Amino acid sequence: MFDEKKIEEIKKAKKEWTENKVEKAISRFPERKENFTTGSNLEVDRLYTPAEIEDFDYEEKLGFPGEYPFTRGVQPTMYRGRLWTMRQYAGFATAEESNKRYKYLLEQGQTGLSVAFDLPTQIGYDSDHSLSEGEVGKVGVAIDSLKDMEILFDGIPLDKVSTSMTINAPASVLLAMYIAVAENQGVPKEKLRGTIQNDILKEYIARGTYIFPPEPSMRLITNIFEYCSKEVPKWNTISISGYHIREAGATAVQEVAFTLADGIAYVEAAIDAGLDVDDFAPRLSFFFNAHNDLLEEIAKYRAARRLWAKIMKERFKAKSEKSMRLKFHTQTAGSTLTAQQPDNNIVRVTIQALAAVLGGTQSLHTNSKDEALALPTEEAVRIALRTQQIIAYESGVAETIDPLAGSYYIENLTDRIEKEAMKYIEKIDKLGGAPKAIEKGYIQKEIQDSAYRYQMEIESQERIVVGVNKFQIEEEHHEDILRVDPAVEKLQRQKLEALKRERDNEKVKETLKTLEAAAKTDENLMPYILDSVKAYATLGEICGVLREVFGEYEQSVIL
Repeated sequence: MFDEKKIEEIKKAKKEWTENKVEKAISRFPERKENFTTGSNLEVDRLYTPAEIEDFDYEEKLGFPGEYPFTRGVQPTMYRGRLWTMRQYAGFATAEESNKRYKYLLEQGQTGLSVAFDLPTQIGYDSDHSLSEGEVGKVGVAIDSLKDMEILFDGIPLDKVSTSMTINAPASVLLAMYIAVAENQGVPKEKLRGTIQNDILKEYIARGTYIFPPEPSMRLITNIFEYCSKEVPKWNTISISGYHIREAGATAVQEVAFTLADGIAYVEAAIDAGLDVDDFAPRLSFFFNAHNDLLEEIAKYRAARRLWAKIMKERFKAKSEKSMRLKFHTQTAGSTLTAQQPDNNIVRVTIQALAAVLGGTQSLHTNSKDEALALPTEEAVRIALRTQQIIAYESGVAETIDPLAGSYYIENLTDRIEKEAMKYIEKIDKLGGAPKAIEKGYIQKEIQDSAYRYQMEIESQERIVVGVNKFQIEEEHHEDILRVDPAVEKLQRQKLEALKRERDNEKVKETLKTLEAAAKTDENLMPYILDSVKAYATLGEICGVLREVFGEYEQSVIL
């Protein structure tokens, strides 16, 4: 892109500038530290020029939005055509209370729903199970049966609203419930739009809400791929999540590498199950974190898009450009929120949201200022939503596509993140792929080491966290936080008792027995799960049947 002779002139001029100007300035005003690095410990030079991207080929590395390699975005007009989906993650206590919050958010201008489920739901237990005690409705909404799902979406037209559900191990069951609710509303499956997270590998890596061992878990995922490709064609069948990997302590480079490695494993599993890559790959989606290092985060999204496009084209021989597009949702970084001076979190979230938008996200959740203390209040969640709206309508960053493209630093950093992430992917390939690398503890150990380094940097004040290790103040106890009423658990148990009295229990037994028989074969389980859901079998009953057939996964200790 640049003339070789001109590059040499720039290198020479930069050397002279350093010796004549910079060194004199440093002798009077020393730089703040000896080494400057990104959050991924990539070295940051003092100044970037064309010499730092001298081998830059515009068409090969950038191209145009909506075209391979998609570095500049997955749609030709990006936000000039339609803004990203403003999808605030929400759910707490009962389906009734969460339904009210969803309607409030939609009234405030949210453009898509995002469901948070409580811990028992995430691991396939009903609210009346002994292991659910004390956790019902705490970190999300409690969903025990189709009855709860009907209440959750009461008055919300599922043919007009796109819904994301953050659920993994029992994803097939919650998706079946959503389909059944839509049918009850008169909305055909073909019209449903949304995403189900359905990413079990990152649960083994970073999060822990798994149920079954890897092999049957991968079977359920590919069952969803196959079923939705025919029956629910507009549904994104998986949201391959780097978010939780980053929250566990990974760097930006590791987030890209480990997320795409998981993506490779899902594509391989689907192909091994007999699916054609271009039949399911267009409905794959991704979920990334937005951290504090603004410029590194922007480069991270661009590098991830380019790298995935190459993987799909070169490794999996995808023919359709839709299969090569990395579409992603972003959530701002919960791990960066502080209980100290929580108003500071508004600023952090704004920086992170700006990075996601400048990086070309398709949808965005902005965390609320009080989430280091509790679930967000209505006021806090409104401020978080307004943050997105101000970026969208007042900042000007959505008016042109990929506005930081061509920045010497951004392009250099995009290249380096892609290169370093590819090194990790090659290492994982040598270990036998992501499932084998997880089994051997490689990915977990890399994240643990990174998290430890990050914490040591904070404790040594090498990394400043405002209000935590510098600029502290004395604060009063925070009273204005949302607390889930313990009576929620009792209410959910009463609802379950009533459901089991009123439903056709013979039909429930029949559908569960049929599901159990199918689970022992190679059949696609989605139709059987849907039949059980429609009979008002509970989440715990359905997962219990699958537990009996598949067994449960036990995490190995990684030292």
